[in-house]
Order: sequence, then structure tokens, then C-alpha cells
Amino acid sequence: MSRAVPRSRKALALVAGAAALAAPLALAAPASGAEAVPGPGAYTVTPLRFTVEAGGRSCAVDADLYRPAGADAVHPAPAVLATNGFGGSKSDGSTAAIGKAFAERGYVGLVYSGLGFGKSGCLISLDAPEADGRAAARLVDFLAGGRAADDGTRVDFVTRDGAGDPRVGMIGGSYGGAVQLAAASVDPRVDALVPLITWNDLAYSLAPNAADRATPGVFKRQWANGFYLIGEGQPLLSPSLDPSRINSLGCLHFVTDACDTVRLLNSGRYPAAETEKMLTYARSVSPVSYLDRITAPTLIVQGQSDSLFNLNEARATYDRLRERGVDTRMIWQSWGHSGGQRPGELDLGDPEGSYVGRRVLAWFDRHLRKNPAADTGPAFAWYREGRSGYGTADRVPALSQKLYLSGDGKLVDDRAKVVRGSRQYGNRLVPTSHSESSLAGTIGLPDPRPYDTPGTYLGWASAPLTAPVDLVGAPRATLRVVSPATERVQDSGDAADKLVLFAKLYDVAPDGAKTLVNRLVAPVRVPDVTRPFTVELPAIVHRYETGHRLEFVVAASDTAYSGNRGIKPVTVVSAPESTGTLSLPLVEGRVG
Repeated sequence: MSRAVPRSRKALALVAGAAALAAPLALAAPASGAEAVPGPGAYTVTPLRFTVEAGGRSCAVDADLYRPAGADAVHPAPAVLATNGFGGSKSDGSTAAIGKAFAERGYVGLVYSGLGFGKSGCLISLDAPEADGRAAARLVDFLAGGRAADDGTRVDFVTRDGAGDPRVGMIGGSYGGAVQLAAASVDPRVDALVPLITWNDLAYSLAPNAADRATPGVFKRQWANGFYLIGEGQPLLSPSLDPSRINSLGCLHFVTDACDTVRLLNSGRYPAAETEKMLTYARSVSPVSYLDRITAPTLIVQGQSDSLFNLNEARATYDRLRERGVDTRMIWQSWGHSGGQRPGELDLGDPEGSYVGRRVLAWFDRHLRKNPAADTGPAFAWYREGRSGYGTADRVPALSQKLYLSGDGKLVDDRAKVVRGSRQYGNRLVPTSHSESSLAGTIGLPDPRPYDTPGTYLGWASAPLTAPVDLVGAPRATLRVVSPATERVQDSGDAADKLVLFAKLYDVAPDGAKTLVNRLVAPVRVPDVTRPFTVELPAIVHRYETGHRLEFVVAASDTAYSGNRGIKPVTVVSAPESTGTLSLPLVEGRVG
């Protein structure tokens, strides 16, 4: 991977376009500068600069302080702290909208550019707790009145729970979501979190293995390289000569470990020692490694249309926090990094106008304003496409129906219906299946419909449904494959020699038209082809209508990912006494 800043027109378009991914809440920015906003919900905005120690470096942090009218030492208000998504800054529409929205509702807002973005200094550290988390903690010091901004500004109008302990919540999306968890892991003064569309484990996000987190996964090359390009191209997006933003050790603007990780993933070779180092680093900057230190009540909001950070990531964070007794709720909204915005969905310009917005306001009302009457809602809620309102439950639906993979390509509901037989597919040296072009929508390019090339995949389809079926959650498949070409090399010591495949679910209409739900796939690097393995597919929310069929597909490749090294034919054998299965989390109906 080149270290040079991209300068071609195509690269510039990708950098500028991909930066829009950092702003999924695209809204109008409030007024900036030291000025007052008159009228109901009036507030002032004051630009500030802080010099903080974070990650072993001294960093400048560029921020805007939103002070609601009437907030003073006698009438203090709780605070909301927020920062940008990857590639953004305090001034982009979605980030500034947070300061505006909450200041209008009586909260003190402190909105800042994350380290390495906008006019803030230091390297991009991927929301590392000891860098980005510590930087956020220093801003909490400011809100507590314990430290001044570089120009001497102090605040005495933030509600306090004790000396040096301000009442403060955090909200933000994607990169601005994970930083909340990082901050709360190093600073217990943070009182409430609302992370939107963010990650649990970057090792899974960038190189997922849906069968085994211990085995290196399949490189999500389009997403990962797009964000790498955004980071290394920062001078084109936000020119800065701040020397703290330049890394002389193999990167331009990232910490060295981040660049080493991307280079290893792009190399196509995953020897054990280097791969273990990569996995260890990716997890060290991920909530999966520090959730046990978080006690702040957390409202998790994740997008159903999101192939970067899918719903499984939110579920993993949700489960771990609840296991520890942390007050945690989870909402699966329609939109994520892959689009999916629907009328009536979250708009921070009018939070009262959406279900998710009202839940966010109630969350802060309960935990920041300490209003015991504020209803924080059910444990779990999900957006229902084409139906009124959100579905709600006191837990995420469990797997409730098991189907069997028959040798004749049918998906049947009884093991006795399985037909004995075997089928084979093969891979080619170029991808032959397509789920998505991960950055296509961002830079305004068309994206072909998902497809699979005959001979390079296998599918098992149900009979036409006699009634609608609602699926909410992550399906799970158990598989066993035969691949002699893989057996000969899979123990080479390089994980790249193991078999790669992709599992996914289609909705097949009566006319044969196929829909890959939210273009989601489950990449798998099979740990051992001589043994059965279990695949957790990405969670989906989808209604299969009457007359439609559910089709489970295993494909050899996908255009959005790296694939197999070499040609590895695969055979799947089915028999009543031994066959693959597919388990579904259904909330309504049954596949017959």
C-alpha cells in the first residue's frame, strides 16, 4: 500500500466522497464562532482550544462550547459531549447539529474535532482509550470547572455530582460512537452514553470471520482501504501543518500499528506471529477489550443497513454490558453506513419527531436530568420495514426454527425430508459473486444488483411460504464441506491457505427476482475443513411475504472482500443422518 497522499482525480473523489460516511446524520450546521443564537432555545457558541496529553503526545483539541441561555452558576445544566465520525470535524453538519440540538433543549454542549481531524492535532489512533479516551476525559475536566481552555476560559455552569464531577453524557455516530465507550472506560465520571452505528471489535469489522473469531478473517478490503485513504489524505480534506499530525514511522497520519494492520491485511499473507500481533492491536482499540471497565448507562443504536459495522457488533456490546448489570438498551434503526434512511427515522434537527430521537431525549432526561418519570423504553427495539412503528421486546429473539440442507438443493423443515446427495462448486482467480460496492453510494456511483455466477456457489431454497415470516436477529448455519485441495495446505502456518467462503440469505420473489437483504454476507475462513463449523450470519430484520422463498447460499467469493488463495473446489454432502442446518430467529410465522 502506498504511503503517498493520493493526488489523482479518482483518489480525490474517493477521499471527499468517503468522508461523507463520517456524517450519517447529515443536518444543517448551527452558527459557529463567538456569537449568540436568539429566540426560543437561545444559546451562544464559543470556539475554544485545549492542549491535552493523550497517547504519549501533546495534542491540540479544537472545540465549540454551546451555552444555553440562562445557564449560570446558580442555574447549572447538564452537559453533552460529542465528536465527529471518521474524516469529519466539529464543523460538519452532523456533529455541529448535536451541539445545536441539545443547547436548544437546555443542555451545555461541548463539540470537538477528534484527534487527527479538523484542526485538532495528534495522530489518528482509532479511538484508543489511552489516546482518544484520555483526550475526552480532559474535556470532562473542563466541564467540571477543574481546568481552563488555552485562552483561560472556564465554566461554572455545568451541573455537578460532586467536586470535579460534572453531569455529562456523550452521543455521536461511528468513530464518534466508539470514542464514548473509550472515554467511559478511562473516566467513570461520564454518566450516560448513546453510541450510534459503531464497532465492538475492529478485528471483526475489518476482517470478519463468521465462524471463528480466533482464526483470521476475510479482509473487507473496500471499506478498510477507503477509510485508510481518508486518514492518509487528511491534508486534502482539512489542511494542517501541525507537526503532531505527522508520523515519520511508516505512516502519514495514523499511529504506526494502524498502518501495519492495513498493510498486513492487504498483503494476502497471514503468518501466525504477524497475524496475532494484528488481531491483538485491533482488539486493543475496540470496546471488546475494555467493556468490563464501563459502568455508564448505555443506549446502543445500530443500523440494519450497515455492512461496515453490522448489527452483530451492537449485539456483542449489548450482551456484555447487560451481563455485568449495566443499564443498557438497544435499538436497531433502518440506516447505517450503507444507507437505508427512511422517512421518520432519526433526525437530530427534530429529535422529538422520531422514535429513536425521543428515546435519546428520554435517556438523557433520566440519566442527566435525573427525571425518574422519564421512560427509557424497552430493552430491545427494531425498525419494521413497511409496517407501522417499531417492534419491541424485553430481549433479542432467540433462534426458534431449524431447517435442513437437502442434497437436492431444497431447504426443508424436517431431517426426514433430506435427500441424500452431493453438490460441488469451485472458485476462480477473480471474484464471481457480488454483494455490494462498499463506497459506491458515497461517491455517487451505481452499484450492480447482487449476483452469483453459476458453478461458483450452492443454494438451498425453501418451498413458497404459505404465510408471512418475520425474521429478527442473526441466523446461524452449521456446515461441513469437503475440499481436498484445502486439506493439503491449510496447516501451512499461513492462515491465507485456509478455505474462504461466503454465506448469505436471499429473499426470492414468486417471479424469481432475488433480494440479498441489506446486501449483507457472512465471510468465513474455515478453521478446519475436516470438521463441521458454525457460521453466525449478520443479523437482519426482514419480512418474507406469502409466496416468497428463503434461499441460503454459500459462495466462493465476493467483490467487496479478499478471497481464496489458489483454486479450491468444494463439495457439500447431504444425508438424513448428517447434513448442514440453518437456524432462524423468527418472531412471526414459520418456514414450512
